[in-house]
Amino acid sequence: MVRPVSLADASSLRPTLLDVLQGFVHELRAGGLPVSMTENLDAMRAIAHLDLDDREQFKAALAATLVKQHRHRQSFDTVFNVYFSLFSDGLDADAEADAEADARARRGGEHNAQPGAHGLSGEGAEGGSQGLSREELAAMLVAALRRMDQDELRRLAALAVHQYAGMEPGRPVGGTYYLYRTLRQIDLDDLAARLMGQAKELGEVHEGALADRLAREEFQARLTAFRELIEEEIRRLLVADRGVDAMARTLRKPLPEDIEFMHASRDEMMALQHAVYPLTRALAARLAQRRKRKNRGALDFRKTVRASLSYGGVPAEPKFRSPHPSKPEVMVIADISGSVASFARFTLMFVYAMANQFSKVRSWVFIDGIDEVTHFFQESDDVLEAVRRVNTEADVVWVDGHSDYGHAFEIFHQRHCHEVTPKTSIILLGDARNNYHASQSWVVDDLAKRARHVYWLDPEPRGYWDTGDSIVSEYAKYCAGTFECRNLRQLQQFVTQVAEEG
Repeated sequence: MVRPVSLADASSLRPTLLDVLQGFVHELRAGGLPVSMTENLDAMRAIAHLDLDDREQFKAALAATLVKQHRHRQSFDTVFNVYFSLFSDGLDADAEADAEADARARRGGEHNAQPGAHGLSGEGAEGGSQGLSREELAAMLVAALRRMDQDELRRLAALAVHQYAGMEPGRPVGGTYYLYRTLRQIDLDDLAARLMGQAKELGEVHEGALADRLAREEFQARLTAFRELIEEEIRRLLVADRGVDAMARTLRKPLPEDIEFMHASRDEMMALQHAVYPLTRALAARLAQRRKRKNRGALDFRKTVRASLSYGGVPAEPKFRSPHPSKPEVMVIADISGSVASFARFTLMFVYAMANQFSKVRSWVFIDGIDEVTHFFQESDDVLEAVRRVNTEADVVWVDGHSDYGHAFEIFHQRHCHEVTPKTSIILLGDARNNYHASQSWVVDDLAKRARHVYWLDPEPRGYWDTGDSIVSEYAKYCAGTFECRNLRQLQQFVTQVAEEG
């Protein structure tokens, strides 16, 4: 078994810790976190002043020096838990034997303590074949949870993993499997019932539904903390077996701005939703500064001559009129059919969150029919509510509800082509999978002649373009640019370009 490295021995730890820190920072960068060399040095200086035995303090110091945005914290926590798992307290054979002896002594047992499975070579008995019985372990857990003795709980978590997880060296099984096996034997629901029963017997829970609920929530929080200790022990053993770099690659998750719209899970969709507004605020501030530096008004001759009098008539200090930076008008035309609905949703959210960077924003959505939805955003201050109304109230079905870009574009041209001006930037959103209908690409050609720019955003990888029923190239030849736009980072880069070109 790989014994855990103790943080107490600072003299022997320091070279090892520096090596781990470098790997840790490298993995953060690989995961997309922007960690500079200066921040890396700041982290090293910070931990020189810490008590390395205090894991939470150590983690907080690294987070304060290496993480700049709240949405990156979850990725930081995942990488930290992997890279510093071997620096947490585990359980060795002697400690396990002591735990078993203590349990039997407390329960009046006469059995000799037998060391159970430990490391990655445990027998993993579903019923705990050699270690403590389930009843003995449950009794110890209830006592420790009532006291919330962190050291005892950590030791019992390690003991439970060694006894029930059945971890084997080199076995290509994820930590979730081992967690399931351990928790199935421990039975957290049974522990919660025991805790509640003992509390009621001792009069610690008052009568009434509210007191009962508060007690249950408190015990559930304690069990959640114990579950996290079990996960930590499993992770520690997996890292010891497979190596920290391999585990980090296995657990690496994309940052919210790098999650692909079309393949996001429900939880990732929520992360995307929370990431939209911070990104748009930062982008808006950056664009405002760029405009301020980039745009300078024409020379004000009268003020310049007046200022030159103090220099003997030399125009040493030219004066300029106040700048009036132009902002583009934007028309967004988005496919909201099932295959690209999430892409259209987040693009509309992003564009309307950036509305102050454009002089006017109008939007249409289509499947095989097309409908203007600008009023949904004008009638609500909540962009999420407006997007919900777009998805439920927009009249976008003409025949069968399958994408027909050609028909939708033709109807848009009939109704709105006269509203397109040389100040207008048109953004077309979709994968151009047209179900083998007529493309009517002449519409895009005519719009490009009328507008300042026409752009196409495609959420599919470039390698998928023009395959199957995709006809993106038929439209792309008339566009000022055709962009792969699979995530918020790429969308942010594109919106920056549109706003600056205005």
